[in-house]
Amino acid sequence: MNNKASLRQVMLNRLKMQVKEEKLVADTELLDRFLKTAAYQKAKRIATYLSFPHEFTTDLLIETAIGDGKQVYVPKTYSKGKMEFVVLNCNLLRRTAFGLLEPVEGVAIEKNQLDLIHVPGLLFTTQGYRLGYGAGYYDRYLADFQGDTISTVYNWQIGDFPVDSHDIPVKEVLISERIIR
Repeated sequence: MNNKASLRQVMLNRLKMQVKEEKLVADTELLDRFLKTAAYQKAKRIATYLSFPHEFTTDLLIETAIGDGKQVYVPKTYSKGKMEFVVLNCNLLRRTAFGLLEPVEGVAIEKNQLDLIHVPGLLFTTQGYRLGYGAGYYDRYLADFQGDTISTVYNWQIGDFPVDSHDIPVKEVLISERIIR
């Protein structure tokens, strides 16, 4: 098992072992900080992800963004590592082989029309490089994305790992100040 694969497993295990009540407090703090960012405030069209239970919970972010009059997009993946963002329709979701919910169908937004992408990950460097789940969807998508990118992470998700030439850093990493066991 290579270093990144073992780091992924360690981080995934730690995410799954979080104390539910502490995670909720940290998620609330991160959401509040996210909503106060200049990138969110000026964005009209944002992309986020439909989170696993162990990740930062995106449900309230999505609900708040829609309430704030923003258009919300979520990823739809295809074979050969292709990903695009489509309008969220909660009535047209299916679970992928990876276990994620994603849209069954939808019209994709052009990349240059998105203002902000909320990017998931397992481990981040202080420079914004991220270790994702290993499929490379986000790195490929972000390679020529010109808009804002933000990730929301727990304080123990910051660390070092080997960065590859294809890795694309996010522009802003919001780190929870809450300590989660």
